[in-house]
Amino acid sequence: MNNTEVRQQINQYSDVLSSERLQLVADFLAYLADKESEDATQELLDIPGFIESFEKANNSSSTNSS
Repeated sequence: MNNTEVRQQINQYSDVLSSERLQLVADFLAYLADKESEDATQELLDIPGFIESFEKANNSSSTNSS
């Protein structure tokens, strides 16, 4: 099942849910989105030397924009 089909299925299910259950679904989706972001951040942090390179680039762009 591709993303479009999954979204359509979610929409079909959401059409029959009560307000309370829709809120529960929204809260769960927010949790998943936050978790996805945290996982992506952790992947970056696990790259050897990433933090140092990021800070160097960030300091360089701050100096250049002044």
